[in-house]
Amino acid sequence: MDENNFETIIVHSAKYKTEYTRKYRNRPIWEAPNENYIYSFIPGTIIDVHVKAGEKLKEGDSLLILEAMKMHNNVQMPFDGKVVKVFVKPGEKIPKRHLMIEIKPL
Repeated sequence: MDENNFETIIVHSAKYKTEYTRKYRNRPIWEAPNENYIYSFIPGTIIDVHVKAGEKLKEGDSLLILEAMKMHNNVQMPFDGKVVKVFVKPGEKIPKRHLMIEIKPL
């Protein structure tokens, strides 16, 4: 065992020595999501878009309908705000994590 490969981590005030795998070292670094972007959470088809750029909305207002796995998912406004740009149109097939709408708080 080569001591140079070990790194110290602290969990609940206890120190541990561990060796990270290559896969772990090369993983993408997590970033906090930008709350101003609405991404698809599952691949699907846009059934209807209920908003347009410049529109002011309240929390809970419907933005669009995304059909996925034979279910219609109502994507709602997460907070009071304004629609900056709509990136999808009805009938469009989109993958998971596709940018659908950009919004900003009021």
